[in-house]
Amino acid sequence: MIIQNITYSIEKELEHDFLNWMQSVHIQNVMITGFPKSYKVMRLLTEVENGGATFSVQYNFDSIEGFEVFENEYFDDLNYEVDKRYRGKYVFFPSLLEELF
Repeated sequence: MIIQNITYSIEKELEHDFLNWMQSVHIQNVMITGFPKSYKVMRLLTEVENGGATFSVQYNFDSIEGFEVFENEYFDDLNYEVDKRYRGKYVFFPSLLEELF
């Protein structure tokens, strides 16, 4: 299994809005593409205090090929929606993982 992990750090006062919007809008739009098979949202508990709230959103893909299609055809547009809503109030970085066992 291939896991796309996106770590977001959002200003504390936007934490609840961010989580509600992610759950009700953004993640649903990602899942509608049909490429991720499931997802998880987690809060980081061990982090350097940066004045923000940090979350990990993980999307599970059956194959690297499916992930590559998703990344090439959908990722930029979906990420633009996050940026448009929270520009200047968040940072993010994606990483790609392979589940071994």
